[in-house]
Amino acid sequence: MTRDSSALDPSDFNAAKTMVQSPDPAVRRRVAEHPQARAELLYYLAADSAPEVRQAIATNAGTPRQADLLLAADADQHVRGSLARKVAGLVPDLPEGQFSQIEKMTVECLETLARDQATEVRTILADALKDLPNAPYAIINALARDVELSVCGPVLQHSPILTEEDLLDIIMMGPVAGALSAIAWRRDVSPSVADAIARSDDEAAVTALLANPSAQIREETLDRIIDDAPRHEPWHGPLVRRPKLPARAVARLASFVADNLLKVLQQRDDLDPEAARRLAEAVRERVASGEVKPRGGPVDLWADEVVEEKPAERPTDRAARLNKDGKLTEKLLDGSLSEGDRAFAMAGLGELAGVPLGTVDRIITTHSPRAVIALVWRAGLSMRFAKQVQLRLAQIPPKSALNARDGVHFPMSEDEMRWQLEFFGVEDKK
Repeated sequence: MTRDSSALDPSDFNAAKTMVQSPDPAVRRRVAEHPQARAELLYYLAADSAPEVRQAIATNAGTPRQADLLLAADADQHVRGSLARKVAGLVPDLPEGQFSQIEKMTVECLETLARDQATEVRTILADALKDLPNAPYAIINALARDVELSVCGPVLQHSPILTEEDLLDIIMMGPVAGALSAIAWRRDVSPSVADAIARSDDEAAVTALLANPSAQIREETLDRIIDDAPRHEPWHGPLVRRPKLPARAVARLASFVADNLLKVLQQRDDLDPEAARRLAEAVRERVASGEVKPRGGPVDLWADEVVEEKPAERPTDRAARLNKDGKLTEKLLDGSLSEGDRAFAMAGLGELAGVPLGTVDRIITTHSPRAVIALVWRAGLSMRFAKQVQLRLAQIPPKSALNARDGVHFPMSEDEMRWQLEFFGVEDKK
């Protein structure tokens, strides 16, 4: 070479031909990432020996689709992940009718990436396609049935492509743990899908269904849930807060929920007269039987008394106080797990992670090892403790729990753990 490669202009075809022959990967990469590089040179560099060069080709919008197809089978996971982000970004521009040859290759590239052996690559693709109304149906359907929650979860919760028949079939096939909860959080869950979730015997999914105000739950389905509710305490809160509760449901809930939820029922201003009357009757029966201790007069059974005992410190308040004093440690939380104090363990995790308790509860009740580990990582605690949280708090079977990498490290990348948390609405720390 007669000229310094660093001085060459990659937008000049002759200069770029010289640069792609350079032994220095940094020089070849300058061509690979240049927006005006010729297509034939980009195709040539798609087979480059340096992964950083191929990754630049994968991210370059000017790369010919034939080269993208080669990169979809690249040996480097990061190259394929970069490609997934770029190609998924082309989907909004795909036509609804006949595809051109280039558009067919785009879909073929997406199909290959949807089958990728790396969970992270499929996760990137699923997150990019999850809410697109014109995403290819076959790809969305495949991602929705993936064996990893980080892949199927966003698609099951958000994709408008999935039909009621698709969702019912997925439920019937028994998807991965946490997938039913994702379906339960969809906007406007249909009555048939709600009924299938209610029949699934998945406590976390039913909890999510009840907490989703847009879920359409038939009265007979609600009755069946209430039949089993005494054995499922996590359902009680969402049940008493369900919109448009029928009078019969109100009366039945009043017969077994805790005092604080009875007060929630009484304070609702949307109960019809019949529901309010049956609520009052149910409360009187519990007071007469001694199950509920009245605190006030006959008008308001939960009215504040003139003199009350000082209430016990709530787990969240205790966790906040200990954290302020620098005493909310992993050892303390480990001890709470050993003692079976789930409420304080969850409150402590939420306090250290900066995550609301309701979100912590959602993560724990999905029984998803990856989501639980991400929460512990966010809290700044060890992978050793994450294993205990999986087993003791989330009650994940030992054979399904994830182990530490090399004995001590978290088994996922930080990017994947951030995505797991984003799935539950947890924003990245600034």
